[in-house]
Amino acid sequence: MAGEKVALVTGAGTGVGRAAALALMKDGFAVVLAGRRKEPLEAVANEGKPAKSLVVPTDIPDPAAIKALFAKTKETFGRLDVLFNNAGIGAPPVPLEDLPYDKWKAVVDTNLTGPFLCTQEAFKIMKDQNPRGGRIINNGSISAHVPRPLTVAYTSTKHAITGLTKSTALDGRKYDIACGQIDIGNAVTPMTERMAQGVLQPSGQMMPEPRMPAEDVGRAVSYMASLSLDSNVLFMTVMATKMPFVGRG
Repeated sequence: MAGEKVALVTGAGTGVGRAAALALMKDGFAVVLAGRRKEPLEAVANEGKPAKSLVVPTDIPDPAAIKALFAKTKETFGRLDVLFNNAGIGAPPVPLEDLPYDKWKAVVDTNLTGPFLCTQEAFKIMKDQNPRGGRIINNGSISAHVPRPLTVAYTSTKHAITGLTKSTALDGRKYDIACGQIDIGNAVTPMTERMAQGVLQPSGQMMPEPRMPAEDVGRAVSYMASLSLDSNVLFMTVMATKMPFVGRG
């Protein structure tokens, strides 16, 4: 497997994760597909053939599951060149003061603690492999910049991902580990289906919002992954052209 580049994608069974995994496989990466459900991961693996892939069902909020995921990656491929921290969930759209603690904690565990633990495990592999180094890409979301109404948990974690990205980029320098963030606005995924019917705006109105193909995001992730380690896209925003982001609020 000399010369083979290996990428690991969390939340790879659907949506942005699926699109990124397929784009990476198309561009020659062997891809580790991580996610909660085995069947969607296997479907992505089959769709990406003849590229190499490894399906590893993983519960991202579980530290033991993350350790097992990266151990399996190293055992199978011997190295890791790219980690795409993509898996994420939202909380029910309720008033801030009514959000249950368990819903808050579930979002924090999945959207922030999970990527942190994945980053730790990636560092351990990347800094000791030969050739040394690698790249970590975090899914930040438009919500890393501005919130939607009634999204305190999701927005808080996505703002925190920006801090994780910057700290990882800084601390990774001495190991030749680059880190960047892709902020996505309204890709066509199961999580954004409601946008076609209408979502709550800061004005209190319900309004449908334009969406964009998830495949465009996949190609953007693969572009970031393809750069030499002498170059880094620290932040990239990929959004539906006509979505209400610029000027939101």
